[in-house]
Amino acid sequence: MAFINYTTNNLAIKIVYYGPGLSGKTTNLRHMYYYMHAASRGELICLETDTERTMFFDLLPIKAGLIKNFRIHVQLMTVPGQVFYEASRKSILKGADGLVFVADSQAALLDANIESFDGLRQNLLEHNMDINFIPLVFQYNKRDLNNLIPVETFNNLLNPRKVPFIESSAINGVGVFETLKEISKLTVPHVRKKVFKENGEEEEIEGRMEETQEKKEENIEFVSSPSSIQPKKIKIKSQKDIEKELESLVREFTNKEKY
Repeated sequence: MAFINYTTNNLAIKIVYYGPGLSGKTTNLRHMYYYMHAASRGELICLETDTERTMFFDLLPIKAGLIKNFRIHVQLMTVPGQVFYEASRKSILKGADGLVFVADSQAALLDANIESFDGLRQNLLEHNMDINFIPLVFQYNKRDLNNLIPVETFNNLLNPRKVPFIESSAINGVGVFETLKEISKLTVPHVRKKVFKENGEEEEIEGRMEETQEKKEENIEFVSSPSSIQPKKIKIKSQKDIEKELESLVREFTNKEKY
């Protein structure tokens, strides 16, 4: 559920990138972080515990216009894809306003994609959330490789609702911002209806997001530069602290008077 601070007029919208391990979720966030204007995005944050050093999600708040008089913080998070981090995924999904399912297009990983999507559905149900009523965009990633799962197969197995889908190569930046724009166009009116109890035309935030890109991608070699990004790491003691830290981070961003 979106978090509102009526004192600072800030509204935090939570979008979660979900998918199997190594499908490209973190690559999406790293690409956006690198190419967006520094004034338009926050720090890239990693949570880790003593026993789960590879367990992390990334939080990338992006300022994206207004709903009524409220400034929007779109907070992007990834879930750990490995199957043994089930509890972490459930914690991060709590209160999600929108979802991006990042599928790995390699033919050998079809079953892993199906298993991950089924897990997403089940984890949402544990939070009393129905995937059919949550904004959702599919990103079919790694389309630059060989021996791929056909898009038609993905849509037949994962996307019978025919929600928007993007073919991407996140490592090369292809389809990354397109995915963000699609899920934002779905999520903003959904949140407005839930929070302010009103319908209306979609917010024109796509242009604002384009304006946040400081550098032209064609002039920058992507593969080498973003690899040097070092996320801010926050050490947490246990699994139980994840939700507490999440709420703290959301409040930190929405309590700010100015960007």
